Amino acid sequence: MPVPAETATAFALLLARYRSVRQATLHLCQPLSPEDMMVQSCPEASPVKWHLAHTSWFFETFVLSEYVAGYKPFHPDFRWLFNSYYNSLGEMPEKKLRASFSRPPLDAILAYRAHVDAAIDRLLQSPIEDEASRRILLGLNHEQQHQELIATDIKHALFTNPLHPAYIEASKSRRGDAIAPPMEWADFAPGLTEIGVTPDPTACDAFAFDNETPRHSAYIAPFRLATRLVTCAEYLAFIEQDGYNRPELWLSEGWTAMRAEGWQAPLYWQRDTSTKSGWCIYTMRGFEPLEDLSETPVCHLSLFEAASYAHWAGHRLPTEFEWEYAADQLNSDAIAGANLLEKGDLHPVPAIHDAGLQQMFGDVWEWTQSSYSGYPGYKPLPGALGEYNGKFMSSQVVLRGGSCVTPATHIRSTYRNFFGPATRWQFSGLRLAADAGQ
Repeated sequence: MPVPAETATAFALLLARYRSVRQATLHLCQPLSPEDMMVQSCPEASPVKWHLAHTSWFFETFVLSEYVAGYKPFHPDFRWLFNSYYNSLGEMPEKKLRASFSRPPLDAILAYRAHVDAAIDRLLQSPIEDEASRRILLGLNHEQQHQELIATDIKHALFTNPLHPAYIEASKSRRGDAIAPPMEWADFAPGLTEIGVTPDPTACDAFAFDNETPRHSAYIAPFRLATRLVTCAEYLAFIEQDGYNRPELWLSEGWTAMRAEGWQAPLYWQRDTSTKSGWCIYTMRGFEPLEDLSETPVCHLSLFEAASYAHWAGHRLPTEFEWEYAADQLNSDAIAGANLLEKGDLHPVPAIHDAGLQQMFGDVWEWTQSSYSGYPGYKPLPGALGEYNGKFMSSQVVLRGGSCVTPATHIRSTYRNFFGPATRWQFSGLRLAADAGQ
């Protein structure tokens, strides 16, 4: 029976997106040596080689093994070796051991990717079940998350190298000599709004993670939101006014974590007496003087540092619902013009003048004051895929908006990222909020 034209087109578009996403992952690896791809420099990170394998494991485990009759796995040990945290699928190596995976070699991992890619290509040459299409789409969004992790993980790996090598050439920066505009405020009226999404179960091309569902009503009290992100220069003032030594500014757990870890500045800031400011910052281009980055949004902050700065500034962090309410009022160009992965800067850039509410997407993930939990009526995906998001709804805090290493097709106003409050290796920063009248 002939395949309807619209169905054939949908499969062709899905295959084209599959190829694009998979190629984008390899593109991120081009500046790296096989030795670079072995490094696991902090507990949160994973080696790049492991990311290449695990993203292929996802498609093999959740799509090919279930929807291709007689599918032969690339290697029988890969099912447990590259499992991340899906306990219902069996055992897996401890995360801290991933840097010891000198075998299988990189060539075998690339062959694994090619094996999986060829099988997905064959699968999409003919009609497949709707659930298989949805799982491929989930796998693509999963891989885009790992693209961001590759960038953050390799930045930390290169930073910890005593040579502090650069990932990209300095000439590619889009920062120039831009000066951030004065911080202004956007006022938002109170009201009942709709938060999140309710996916159409019949649509195979629309996507949202289960933690973005279901769409539900939330009351928003009147509030104000800063029109841009907090800059490095503004954060330097917090440091210079002894912000890291004033317990009244800190959450109790944050004060304990800061003292235990010896934080005195954001991650990647180092004192340098040869510079005008006395600081330099490690970027994907290597170390740069803080004065060259002073107008860019501050990044690599923990929630504790973001909340302390907001307290010091006389304001607060927004709730995730306030953030989404404000983002939903932007036009469709907000993401298209944002500083996301495809722009190639791989570092936040300054805000521009006379632009109103800006930098809501890209540049840095924005910490909110909202704990990560399920929305009213939330139900995780069935089976092992239910472990994707739901089981982490404890001791995590929501971030919104994406960063300079988030793929443009991966971010939206309903997207909920989440990390522990002491996390600093992500491109995370802050936007100030305030109650109305403050």
